[in-house]
Amino acid sequence: MSLLVNRRDVEFFLYEFLQIERLTRAPRYAGQDRAIYDATLDAAEAIATEKFATHAAKVDEEEPTFDGTRVHLIPEVKEALDAYVEAGFMGASFDSDVGGMQLPWTIAQCCALYFCAANISTTAYPFITIAAANLLSQSGSVEQKRKYLEPLVSGRFYGTMALSEPQAGSSLADIRTRAVLQPEGHYLLTGNKMWTSAAEHDMSENIIHMVLAKISGGPVGVKGISLFLVPKFLVNDDGSLGARNDARVVGLNHKMGYRGTVNTVFNLGDHGYCVGYLIGQAHQGLNYMFHMMNEARVGVGLGGVALGYTGYLYSLKYARERPQGRLAENRDPTSPQVPLIAHADVRRLLLAQKAAVEGGLALVLYSAWLLDIQRTSEDPAEVDRVGLLLDLLTPITKSWPGEFCLEANKHAIQIHGGAGYTRDYPVERFYRDNRLNPIHEGAHAIHGLDLLGRKVSMRGGAALTALANEIAATLQEGALHKSLTDYCTSLAEIFQQLVATTQSLNSLRENGESVRAMANAGIYLDAFGHVVVAWLWLRQAILASAVGGNALGEDQGFYRGKLQACQYFYRYELAKIPERLTLLAAGDETCLGMTDDAF
Repeated sequence: MSLLVNRRDVEFFLYEFLQIERLTRAPRYAGQDRAIYDATLDAAEAIATEKFATHAAKVDEEEPTFDGTRVHLIPEVKEALDAYVEAGFMGASFDSDVGGMQLPWTIAQCCALYFCAANISTTAYPFITIAAANLLSQSGSVEQKRKYLEPLVSGRFYGTMALSEPQAGSSLADIRTRAVLQPEGHYLLTGNKMWTSAAEHDMSENIIHMVLAKISGGPVGVKGISLFLVPKFLVNDDGSLGARNDARVVGLNHKMGYRGTVNTVFNLGDHGYCVGYLIGQAHQGLNYMFHMMNEARVGVGLGGVALGYTGYLYSLKYARERPQGRLAENRDPTSPQVPLIAHADVRRLLLAQKAAVEGGLALVLYSAWLLDIQRTSEDPAEVDRVGLLLDLLTPITKSWPGEFCLEANKHAIQIHGGAGYTRDYPVERFYRDNRLNPIHEGAHAIHGLDLLGRKVSMRGGAALTALANEIAATLQEGALHKSLTDYCTSLAEIFQQLVATTQSLNSLRENGESVRAMANAGIYLDAFGHVVVAWLWLRQAILASAVGGNALGEDQGFYRGKLQACQYFYRYELAKIPERLTLLAAGDETCLGMTDDAF
């Protein structure tokens, strides 16, 4: 088995759980089949293993450096990315008419899973570029697409997203970067950005920055934010590169993880000539950027799963190979030691990892599949229903893996014992890398506020109703399997408690107690996420139960593992949620009551 991802599990999700081949009935994916998808996965696994994983430790130890003008990276990064681009992965999901492979987004995400597991620092460069290209594809003008989209898809240009500023952080209403319209039709930008990843490197001909700024004289707050395309080098009408633009990195940030990803302090217009081109309509920038951000958020969830998954596989291998101690009933010190996996608590830690990473993988691939359905369905009602589900699940898909697959990385270190805290083993790096994900693309609490404050109540609770219908269908199917009765009962009861808790919190908001209602939004997000993952685990268990004793060879253990991990999640994880929901429904004020001086 690969130590990146279990290929059998990927195939289970694609061909059994999601039945991805049904997408080939749509005109967009006509002519594609499982053989094409398997070959694409083979290529992704090979390049990830041979080009990405091989320098993951080195790029972590030898971070990017900045000499005041250029950023320097170890050469293996460009070698890996050149192989990635040459194989077509930058354009995997893009239309063929712009040079893409036009594969389903779900397949592209499965490929990304391998690259993230192998080396998430290096994978960050195409990750951001793909998001920038998707944004341009959705919102750019015909002329902007002509000049910039195909070079992004082909990997000639790379992209960034420049949102945060030193004084604003996640509060984008407080950004200060300004744009002034010029007679020629472009804008001149002035300001600075913080935490901008991949804003300077030599791995592509050009770098295209997607920058949020406010047009002078526009509305205050988020209603005054516009989106601009700011190239590192201006691009001439014939596609050739022109003068260097006045958008420059002035320093690097050094993080505990993702250490191989250039992360910058980024200034615009220090010399008064930073040229930017308005994307779409003025003052609508946040709406356009949310397309890029939401896709990036699902991608962050995928990265969290990938890091948790590879950590799980490394710790599983170590537990099988490392002899240590003897079982409790054996008091003979001269007898052979048993492998770590023989100890019950090690099995618990392994099972906790399996339940988290395979549950998380179900979550991110289901979300990707919803996007594919949204792109291909010709039924407006279906497109609307799927859009509601995707909107509701996005904050969960981003945040749940960052919390609970990170917990899996913690368990992987614990299984390695003291060795797990050394750089001789990669599990400590996986943990450091994954620790960024609860902050990446919006802190955990922000997504809790989004879920509770907007998503569950939008359109009169239509998204929550859409999810309720999906869960009800699964419960009806699960009722056909007697061995799953307890799980069906637990999920039904806890989901109803979740709905009732949501109604209680909404009532508080309607009665003018919004601060109290939203005080524990992060806990609400965790609880909601556990319910969603429990539902997805029940779907996996239904498939495993349906196969039953008909599985052959290694598949017997595979399906048995699915059932055992489902049992673990319900008994050890979902069982915690009723207490959390009771606390939430009461509108607990413990945190609000803690005054500044009492700390």
